[in-house]
Order: sequence, then structure tokens, then C-alpha cells
Amino acid sequence: MVFRTVTEIKQNDRMVSHSDGIMLLGSCFAENIGRRLEDGMYDTDINPFGTLYNPSSIARTIRRVVAATPYDYTELFYSDGLWHSFDHHSRFSGSEQKTVLERINSRLQAAHEHLRRARLLIITFGTAFVFRLADNGAIVANCHKLPSSRFSRTRLTEQEIIEDWNTTLQMLAEFNPELQIVFTVSPVRHLADGLHGNQLSKATLLLATDKLVQVNCQCRYFPSYEIVTDELRDYRFYAADMAADYVAERFCEAFTTEQARRKAEQCKKLVTMTRHRPMTDNVVSLTKFRNSTLALARKLQEQMPYLEKKINKLIEK
Repeated sequence: MVFRTVTEIKQNDRMVSHSDGIMLLGSCFAENIGRRLEDGMYDTDINPFGTLYNPSSIARTIRRVVAATPYDYTELFYSDGLWHSFDHHSRFSGSEQKTVLERINSRLQAAHEHLRRARLLIITFGTAFVFRLADNGAIVANCHKLPSSRFSRTRLTEQEIIEDWNTTLQMLAEFNPELQIVFTVSPVRHLADGLHGNQLSKATLLLATDKLVQVNCQCRYFPSYEIVTDELRDYRFYAADMAADYVAERFCEAFTTEQARRKAEQCKKLVTMTRHRPMTDNVVSLTKFRNSTLALARKLQEQMPYLEKKINKLIEK
């Protein structure tokens, strides 16, 4: 007997290998999936501007990464003792203007280089609601706790999202013709929008992504939203990140080769070992565990030489 509805996912025509570049942009759900790919030592770049939620800010980020246009001092603002960027998450904010700008531009250049060689770009939309600056109507990615009077709040329409993204997808196709784009909608509810507002927002995102996938051959849709809201309806799945684990597993089955998944499982073993904190101070036990970790690291370096720098950095921690 089947006690749940399993979401059918067609296997992708162009499967990704373990060494292929993957970039993930979007909501915190994108970061949850990205961290699981990272643990498998896939070649990932996750949210180079920090967590982003609305389609407009994500599209603007991609266009900036493609163009690799550095930020300048005029694009930062000062508030509560810190310098901020309306395009970036607060993790980039800081007390020294020069340091903030250098951090932003360094990350921008790294993302540009990664996206040029990437084979997969995963876009996760979180909400269709946006905040616009009251003085010029520009959409911001982050309000940085400024007074609400500085902003107006609106919901993007399906057509606005489609028009914005058709332009962005054309830029991506010219920049990296081998790149495949996967759209997904975050299943995480934005309760600040209200339950009905959240449903309207998700519906807008689903309609827009459906149209984009229909008219752009390099695009696919991955049903994260449907897996969590329909297949995993039991709230037990939300404990201990079970939902994110399951979605990441289904994603890898659909978009990565079987060989890539086997390699990722081996890499996860090493990552787990390096994170382990022994409960004993017995020298013999500690030495044995350390030698086992180094032996696995050497084995993986031999099997996957492209991971040498990443593995060395991991075991040096």
C-alpha cells in the first residue's frame, strides 16, 4: 500500500558530473540544499550576494555577476554604525567602508569566474513580494532594518517576473551557452505575508516559472515546493532538516550522474570525520582516528585529483 503521493521527477537529459560547477542563488532553502551538495564536495558556489528571496533581486544579481561590474562607494550607505548594500545580505555589512567594498567585489569576481564554467544554475524563488525605495521605486534585496517609511511593499506580477527573467536568461545564454538553469520555488512559508498572501505569492512564482521553462529550452523546473507541501505533508519530516535532506536526494537523482552521487557519498564520509569531535583524550584512540581520516583523504585525492586543494583545506582545520 502507498500512504503518500510521490512526486514524479523526470530524469534530466544532461546529467552533471561530480567535478562540474554548480551555482545556487535564492532563498534560505537554496542554501540548505547547497550545503548538502557542498558536503558531498560538489563544485558549488552558494549565494555570492547572500540570501535573496524575490525574483527581481535574484535576476539583478545574475546580471551583475555576468557583467562583473565592480561596486563603488556610491552604492553603499551608512546606518547604525555599519556600511550596507541594498543588493546584499547583512553578512556583507561592516564598520569599514573600504573593507565592505573589497569583500563585495572579491565575491563578485569569484562568482563571475564560477558562473562562466558552471554547468548548472539553481534558482530558488522565495516570495513575489518586494520592498521598493520610496524615493525612486528601486527594488531592494535587503532593507537592513531601516524605517518602514523608507519603503513601499508590493507584489510582483507574473508578467513582471517573466519579462525581467527573459532578459536575464538571454544574457546567461550568451555568457555561458553550456549552462542549464533549474528553477524551483521554496516551500518555506512567508507568514509575514499572511497565509492567504503567502499562497498568492507562491502561486505567482509557480505560474511565472512554468512560463519561463516553457519558452526557454535551457530551463528546467524542479518541484521542491510540491515535494514538501504534498509528498511530505506529515510535519515529522520538518524535524532535523529531514525535508531538506529528502529534497536534496531527489534533486541529485534527477540532475547528477550515478557516479557523481557515489563520489559525493565518499566525500561526505570524510567531511563527517573532519567534523567529529572525539569524546576521549586517549592518545592511542585519537591517533588511530586521525590516521583513518588521513588515509581516507589520501584515497579520495587519488580517485578525485580535482579535489586536492579542497581536501587539504578540510583536513588542515
